[in-house]
Amino acid sequence: MVDLPSTARVVIIGGGIIGCSTAYHMGKLGWTDTVLLERKKLTSGTTFHAAGLVGQLRTSANITQLLGYSVELYKRLEAETGLQTGWKMNGGLRLACNEARWTEVKRQATTAKSFGLEMHLLTPQEAQDLWPLMTIEDLVGAAYLPTDGQANPSDITQSLAKGARMAGVKIFEDTPVSRVIVEDGRIRGVETPFGVIECEKVICCAGQWTRVLAGSVGVNVPLVSVEHQYMITERIEGVTPGLPTLRDPDRLTYWKEDVGGLVWGGYEPNPKPWAVKGIPEGVHFDLLTSDYDHYSQFMADAIARVPALEHAGVKQLLNGPESFTPDGNFILGEAPELKNFYVGAGFNAFGIASAGGAGMALAEWAAKGEAPYDLWPVDIRRFGRVHQSTDWVRTRTLEAYGKHYTIAWPSEEMTSARPTRRSALYGHLQAAGACFGEKLGWERPNWFADLSVGEVAKDVYSYQRPGWWDQVRREHLACRNGAVLIDQSSFAKFVLKGPDAAKALSYIAAGNIDRPVGSLTYTQMLNVRGGIEADLTVVRRAWDEFYIVTGTGFATHDFDWISRNLTGNCQLVDVTSGSAVLSLMGPDARAVLTRVCPDDLSNIGFPFGTARQISVAGCPVLALRVTYVGELGWELHMPTDVAVTVYEALMAGGGVVNAGYRAIETLRLEKGYRAWGADIGPDHTPVEAGLLWACKMKSGLDFLGRAALESQIASGVNKRLAAFTVDDPSVILLGRETIYRNGERVGWLSSGGFGHTIKKPIGYGYVRSKGVDAAFMASGSYELEVAAERVPARLHLTPLYDPTGARIKA
Repeated sequence: MVDLPSTARVVIIGGGIIGCSTAYHMGKLGWTDTVLLERKKLTSGTTFHAAGLVGQLRTSANITQLLGYSVELYKRLEAETGLQTGWKMNGGLRLACNEARWTEVKRQATTAKSFGLEMHLLTPQEAQDLWPLMTIEDLVGAAYLPTDGQANPSDITQSLAKGARMAGVKIFEDTPVSRVIVEDGRIRGVETPFGVIECEKVICCAGQWTRVLAGSVGVNVPLVSVEHQYMITERIEGVTPGLPTLRDPDRLTYWKEDVGGLVWGGYEPNPKPWAVKGIPEGVHFDLLTSDYDHYSQFMADAIARVPALEHAGVKQLLNGPESFTPDGNFILGEAPELKNFYVGAGFNAFGIASAGGAGMALAEWAAKGEAPYDLWPVDIRRFGRVHQSTDWVRTRTLEAYGKHYTIAWPSEEMTSARPTRRSALYGHLQAAGACFGEKLGWERPNWFADLSVGEVAKDVYSYQRPGWWDQVRREHLACRNGAVLIDQSSFAKFVLKGPDAAKALSYIAAGNIDRPVGSLTYTQMLNVRGGIEADLTVVRRAWDEFYIVTGTGFATHDFDWISRNLTGNCQLVDVTSGSAVLSLMGPDARAVLTRVCPDDLSNIGFPFGTARQISVAGCPVLALRVTYVGELGWELHMPTDVAVTVYEALMAGGGVVNAGYRAIETLRLEKGYRAWGADIGPDHTPVEAGLLWACKMKSGLDFLGRAALESQIASGVNKRLAAFTVDDPSVILLGRETIYRNGERVGWLSSGGFGHTIKKPIGYGYVRSKGVDAAFMASGSYELEVAAERVPARLHLTPLYDPTGARIKA
């Protein structure tokens, strides 16, 4: 019989490394009234059979920072708790066996430098000097990160658990949670076979069991179980304790030293799902049946890389289930469906590397109500309704698993579980040559092939100019010189209605939305620190009704942010699926629209920053005079059942070109429009991002985050966003390139691309320096590091494109 407390402030479910790390950090924050419940024994789920490699570098600075925190924690944990962790900072090697992979590795080295990590590019011989057992005949080069390492997952978990207990957190094994108790939409406690624990908050770190447990209270956690195998060898001559971890992505394999032998495994392109019909009862320190036939696909390449394997003894081929997600990133944060229910799960076989930082972030999130910094790449709110389907999630997740070690091409699209969500115009666009991408299940046109001259609507990826370069240039220049039509039906759209709608929204929005009916406001929504939580458009439809438009991928996040911060008598409703959107943009947009619309479309009759109900080809359309490409234009919002009629009417008169999302990106870069999730986010304020003009600072009205902005205006800031151009048109900017000012590293690019009007590569990034201002930024000499090479760059503090200036012809 377990003697459980009847109450606790927080209950953590799951005693793997994530749950124990969260408990450890809750204790460090002083939340000692925390209880951790484990259904069996600590580590008995997936932690005990993890391989234990600890790498740090990711494509996000903040996720890299989170993994770096793990390393710092593991370095000091043994001294703190007295329990061994098996931590060894023996470094990590990554190999490149072809020129494309070498370009990727060089870009990773630049990313590491941008984020402050030490990473060295090595010759094949230098790599072999660090890892003498491998052959190098096919190597082009390698990268070495000296602060990477390896650990014993079970030992680290037990050490974290001891640290949690030392701080006063209570841990109970053999105590399954049979039910999370929710009453009137609020968490009341958890039920176990030994009684109920009343609590305020639940943190679910239940590994592959999380999806079902969270689903029982209406929370969607998109993960599934996949079999993952690795081999443990007997001792091998030449394997030394200091041998770095090794990743050989072109052979799909990884390696680490283990008591004089090797642990090695891989990520096969044909992974095997597990527990498709549900996880069996009683799984406890259980492994799956070894599948030598399936594993054999690695064998020839592995022996070719490490010939000593051919005669090495095999201790075990270990097969254990791991939880994986549709995009290969783990899942953290407070569930949008249920307040005070937090999730830490879906770690894609790098839970050991992530656990220290993930536990810290989860603990702070639960204790303080917000993440310690922007964690959007792993935020649970990046998912949506399409991810409620386990079949969809499993199909996409298996593709993501199979791409774990393939080259991560710029702008690469996933191909599985498609199409799912299609706009009413999908068939028309497909017939017109659309090459579609996918976002939150939506099929969206990325670019259009000219089928009449034999172009094929298929992506060809490259680290140089991609296969769609000429097509996007064509669409870009058509927008600058004529008119384009872009299907943006996937926009997330909400209606806020009620007598208190204006008052509530006015406090959440940094811009002035309390304006006359028909007004359109581009605004940010800020957190208490002034960070940008949302970047969207608000239309006032009536005195008590607002129409809100935001990006496709932010549907769940922005709805959650707005709804959680609303007060008074008003309701927020998602109307995305009921409304199609066609963006008509370009200097000829007014002439095109006038052909099929009898309403006054003049600049006086329909000025910028307003919205009106108009008639297009006899159909009702809400027209928003707004642009994200820097040209005259309208977003045309309409019921989905008239979208085809409106599209056909607009295209019928000629002079309009279909365009896609990749042209939007090149166009917005020239005009200096910010992208949330890249250039702006919760860690960036309007002062830092050059968006103070969009805030109602002169109004005297209060709004969430205002005090933080006033403080920054008074005291100055330590980073500011700027544009950068490179004169050499062959340079490819993708984002994460390092920014140098007068030879000193001062930041990295948050986004990058090419401006087909100005004919130059463009990047945006924050210049970081104490008390940075416009004079400081303008006075420096700048370079960008691109794939480990520095190129001269120019800094710009104003838009790169002026629509009143001279235009160029395609």
